Amino acid sequence: MSVSKDQPASIVFSAYKKNPSISIVIPTYNEIENIEAVVNSFLSSKYPNLLEIVVVDGKSTDGTRDRLQELAYNYPQVKVVENPQRIQSVALNIALQACQGEFFVRADAHCEYAPDYIEQCVAAFQESQALNVGGCQRFVAKEPFQAAIAIAAQSWLGNGGAKYRDPNYSGYADTVYLGCFKRQALLELNSIASHGVFDTSQVTNQDAELNQRLLDRDPKAIYISSGIKVWYYPRKTWKSLWTQYFKYGRGRYLTNSKHPERSQIRGKLPFLFLSTIMLLLIFDICFSSINLYMTEICIFGIMLAFLESLRVNLSLKDRFLSEIWRGNPRKYPSFMSRWLYCGIVILTLPTAHFSGYGFQAFKNRILAIRGW
Repeated sequence: MSVSKDQPASIVFSAYKKNPSISIVIPTYNEIENIEAVVNSFLSSKYPNLLEIVVVDGKSTDGTRDRLQELAYNYPQVKVVENPQRIQSVALNIALQACQGEFFVRADAHCEYAPDYIEQCVAAFQESQALNVGGCQRFVAKEPFQAAIAIAAQSWLGNGGAKYRDPNYSGYADTVYLGCFKRQALLELNSIASHGVFDTSQVTNQDAELNQRLLDRDPKAIYISSGIKVWYYPRKTWKSLWTQYFKYGRGRYLTNSKHPERSQIRGKLPFLFLSTIMLLLIFDICFSSINLYMTEICIFGIMLAFLESLRVNLSLKDRFLSEIWRGNPRKYPSFMSRWLYCGIVILTLPTAHFSGYGFQAFKNRILAIRGW
């Protein structure tokens, strides 16, 4: 059955002979500000076979656990499971064993979901016959620094050209944001996975690593649909952004090590580029008679980041309030602050990723030398 991406999900969905059962899975830790809204958004879904909402909590200390217990008491569909290790991949593996749905829909507490999110996921499965489907990671913000990250995500320097960052793309890909999986496909992987279906040895990037294994089974295992809409709220501070991308760099190195035949240049590019710059700087310092103009090149690189920030901010100037800003409409950040913060973000993303990638490479090398 062919489904047009422009056809409303409600019309397409009504033509299906069967409504597959759905398990929503939400890993959480200290999400008191968001968790109730996310759970309620799925509870209000019109999908007729939403079997359960499984929330795996990592021993939250901010009241999240109590709020979840209230939701579970009032709504039988809500199930609360404990994750004592507080690791996201562990939480997802726990949920996989706890849930019963035919489809395993991974959700994030930092997101908002379209009312027809589940219907569109089912429609994408019917269209693609894939093993995992998802939509574009659309960035929105309620805080000034969040807004800068959301704007940077519109730039190639901020998104690396990933297909799951393109809101207009529909088609097969190498990975997808969040994901709606055929649960049976995950259970089949479980029998041969040494670290669990979601690899618990991964610092982050466990989704992308899992998708590489699914692609080994089927080259068309991963599908992105522009009809699946989810809005992501990024980190609120520079420190939390740095930590996040440092971990991303570590996770990307581990994924590339496990799947070298599928490693992508965009995952290596920050490390390769900044490593080259550092080596040239060292060479320039050690051999002062050979002027490589590295100081000038570094200054130009910083200027380029802020020029790109200016370009992308100008392109979004008339759409910022309607597409990105979800905070107080009277307290949105000025154009100047958006430009400044966005430039800082564009510089931070590759630097933090490079640092994490290099740290993990060094750590693995030391472990290899020691024979661990």
